Amino acid sequence: MRSEPETPSPDATPRKRQHLIHDELPKEHEDPLIGVLHRVIRMGVKVLAVLMVFVILWGVLDVVYVLYQQLTSPPFLLLEVGDLFRLFGAFMVVLIAIEIFINIRLYLGTDVLPIQLVIATALMAIARKVIVLDIEAVSAEYVFAIAAVVLALGVTHWLVARKQ
Repeated sequence: MRSEPETPSPDATPRKRQHLIHDELPKEHEDPLIGVLHRVIRMGVKVLAVLMVFVILWGVLDVVYVLYQQLTSPPFLLLEVGDLFRLFGAFMVVLIAIEIFINIRLYLGTDVLPIQLVIATALMAIARKVIVLDIEAVSAEYVFAIAAVVLALGVTHWLVARKQ
């Protein structure tokens, strides 16, 4: 026996997710010149997306090359701590490039401003900085500044995620 789906009562309103809507570059505009300029800028952003794919592929090849160099230089097939940090940094650069590509794709494909993703990308970039940071070569002020940026981005990410 099939049961009919329950219809929600008028009092039960679903919780809507609120997004920041943007329409900075609408395809149509009341001024024809502005409409043409918007289309040109959108085309430029598409070119940036294509270039970012090339950067990502180049970065992957660079990671492979660096790993090959590290494993084939004496001592063979062994990585030292410094080598690992260089590899981690190279990996993180590629991951950041992928996040930037995703930001570009979302910018082009939706009317939702991907604030949380932009903040997450910034967090990943500063995390890369922390991972490859040579503590002996930087001042205490520099470390405190990075800590302040990490804290500010972390709190911002938490607040944006909590609001959604």
